[in-house]
Amino acid sequence: MAADADTVRDWLTLVHDRYPPAEAASWDHVGLQVGDPDWPVERVLVTLDVTGAVLDEALDGPPTLVLAHHPLLFRPLTALTPATAAGRLALRAARGGVAVAAAHTNLDVTRDGAGTNDPVVALLGLTDVRPLTTELRDGERAKLVTFVPPEALEVVLDALSDAGAGRIGEYERCSFRVHGTGTFRPLPGADPYSGHGIGQDAEEEELRLEVALPTRSAGAVVAALLAAHPYDEVAYDLQPLLDGASVGFGRVGRLPAPRPLAEVAATLRDRLPAPHLRYAGDPNRPVASVAVVGGAGDSLIGAALGAGVDVYVTGDLRHHVTLDALEQGLALIDAGHHATEVAAMPAWIERLTAEADRRALSAPVVASRVPTVPWR
Repeated sequence: MAADADTVRDWLTLVHDRYPPAEAASWDHVGLQVGDPDWPVERVLVTLDVTGAVLDEALDGPPTLVLAHHPLLFRPLTALTPATAAGRLALRAARGGVAVAAAHTNLDVTRDGAGTNDPVVALLGLTDVRPLTTELRDGERAKLVTFVPPEALEVVLDALSDAGAGRIGEYERCSFRVHGTGTFRPLPGADPYSGHGIGQDAEEEELRLEVALPTRSAGAVVAALLAAHPYDEVAYDLQPLLDGASVGFGRVGRLPAPRPLAEVAATLRDRLPAPHLRYAGDPNRPVASVAVVGGAGDSLIGAALGAGVDVYVTGDLRHHVTLDALEQGLALIDAGHHATEVAAMPAWIERLTAEADRRALSAPVVASRVPTVPWR
């Protein structure tokens, strides 16, 4: 392969920077599941599920990373053998040199428009949209604080940004700075950037510079700081952040104008599309507020009830939880697990392609041609 060919590691870095594993649910399994980070990648094949037919497609072409929404290895395996479907598929992928990675609940909660709640939000034109649930995450992001002479600010900030700091959502090179004065007295052996000489008290105009970063990038960011900073001794702090309050599953919003439940259901059936959609509740009930959870969402019916919405849109609703929700005044639309999530794949591919172009990665991101919906 060419010296500058993409690797699995390159693509994992991109995916993890854009959809941090720290934002996945604690029970989830995301990231690389099959393969070697050093394997070459000449194609990224995006799919909702990893099936035998998807692997056929991956094996029939250049070195491929299969990037799935649903993890291939989700339930713990006690042995990697063909005795289970997951084991059989993982062995086949490994033998064929196909890497497999997953972005699951970390994609569900994303705020970049490619999440599994976004198609329903967009199709219904929901406004005043907010997460249905929020959770705290700690220790997965940090803040770097350092002190830089004004003339070196741009060089240092560029280096920190290139190493992975200063990225917040759709913005990069994010920072905060404030003017101040640093004091020091150089001792024998020092090589001061400024001042009056060894043993002499001195002051230096400085900027306090703050940037956020993923904890996993801390080593690279600090190394970049030390290499770019003009001081022989660089003062800096790394502080862990509680930064997950806005990480939330599902969405809640309002329709532009109330609509009958049956009309809302028909819109989703036709436009997702969701041919197996079903709904529970009075067809003529006016719907003004909506909760959405792409995929399987009956575990969050309590959150939908707590949000006081008129209807809850999700998939995989069970019989008894549906009856209970109806008794408590909540209408439900079961649009299907597959339909609510596969509709988000085109936007995900667009985001991945744009980020790959920004990073000068060459492998194309393509949608799998294999339908993985099991129902007919």
